[in-house]
Amino acid sequence: MSSKLKNLGLIGLGLIAGIAGSMQFDALAQKNASSPLPIEELRQLADVFGLIKTDYVEPVEDKKLLTEAISGMVASLDPHSAYLDKKAFKELRESTQGKFVGLGIEVGMEDGYVKVIAPIEDSPAYKAGLKPGDLITRLDSTPVKGMTLDDAVKRMRGEPNTKITLTVARKDEDKPLLITITRQEIRVQSVKSKIVEPGYGWVRVSQFQEPTVEDMAKKISALYAQDPNMKGLILDLRNDPGGVLPGAIGVSAAFLPKDVPVVSTNGQIADSKATYLARRDFYATRANNDPLARLPEAVKKVKMVVLVNSGSASASEIVAGALQDYKRATVMGTQTFGKGSVQTIRQISADTAVKLTTARYYTPNGRSIQARGIVPDLIVDEYADGDGMNSMRLREADLSKHLSNDKDKEANTSNVVDELEEQKRLSALEKKRKPLEFGSKDDFQLAQALNHLKGQPVQLSKSAKIENKKETTINSPEANDKK
Repeated sequence: MSSKLKNLGLIGLGLIAGIAGSMQFDALAQKNASSPLPIEELRQLADVFGLIKTDYVEPVEDKKLLTEAISGMVASLDPHSAYLDKKAFKELRESTQGKFVGLGIEVGMEDGYVKVIAPIEDSPAYKAGLKPGDLITRLDSTPVKGMTLDDAVKRMRGEPNTKITLTVARKDEDKPLLITITRQEIRVQSVKSKIVEPGYGWVRVSQFQEPTVEDMAKKISALYAQDPNMKGLILDLRNDPGGVLPGAIGVSAAFLPKDVPVVSTNGQIADSKATYLARRDFYATRANNDPLARLPEAVKKVKMVVLVNSGSASASEIVAGALQDYKRATVMGTQTFGKGSVQTIRQISADTAVKLTTARYYTPNGRSIQARGIVPDLIVDEYADGDGMNSMRLREADLSKHLSNDKDKEANTSNVVDELEEQKRLSALEKKRKPLEFGSKDDFQLAQALNHLKGQPVQLSKSAKIENKKETTINSPEANDKK
């Protein structure tokens, strides 16, 4: 990709990588440093602080300098570590409950402009018609060029029912578009479901929140009440950026045997080394309550497909990886984002905190998700004629300063394409297409999932067929004779 996106965010949250990370909340327990403090470097920091105070062109508050120093130090580590000021910390806590005030778009920076990664389903931005790939060039009358992503996010946030006008540059549009959006308190409906055909159910998790496990259990129970003879179930995790870890464990536990490992973590400190099991105390948010206890027993054995794409990250990758390792479901779609790191929230005051990467995630079979993601069992494009703009979306491995995959450092983590030619081809195709609605009659990947559940042929991605052909040729006896 010619211009890599930097510093993902989510409008209304203002957090690096939005909620695209599974998070654990932890009170700060100050630990003794294992090595002496670097006195010389700390003296240099103090000298620079003093120099700014005495020589800078205008006075600067001490609090601003120190806060920015903390923020820069944490942000330099990896794309998902961040300092959370009072407002950001409050919004983070609200977001895990499935609500926040804003426009409802996942964004990044490209060439100095805010680039729309994806609008959140049913959000004000989604309803206003913002599309992936749109470049926001002005916020009301203020040019975006020169702003940081955080500055732009703060301008797009605000009070409920206030309006903002975005100037949007869109590919294949001759003139900029003016789109006015009303900010709202967004309550993300994390679980949707329906019977797509008699005997076949579809459950979509768009984000992992505190209520997700209970909501999913209610939706699945309702599907079985509507159609007790369920032959197959499709769990749709496409464009699910992640969320809270207990949600991922609970969703996995709904389909797996009790007490089996779902995911493990490993990091530098003892608290980061853990294994999470398919057990009530690992996913239930309320004491003495197991939201999965009311599920029909048939859920544990029903034939399953899990749909994923490059927008499936973190918690959704944990679920896909666990169900794939236990061969409980066929994973279908395209390679996932590859966000396999743990962010722990460490409070540093009553209303501020640091979101710090403390460990990596591993599937039950010990595979590291980080910077690689989950490779589907069946690679199926988003459309019958190709993967659309999904193939051009950035992944974890494209992010500056991303954490490496410690299990597979030489892994090829991105699709190799002739980007310029592919971009031209995709732009021409996207101009003709309506925005894809997951779960609709036009959903090609959903149709292929149904085919698989019924034992019918599945139309695999052309790129997957080419790779399979290469592998067959290399491993054939004739090829071995020629070596």
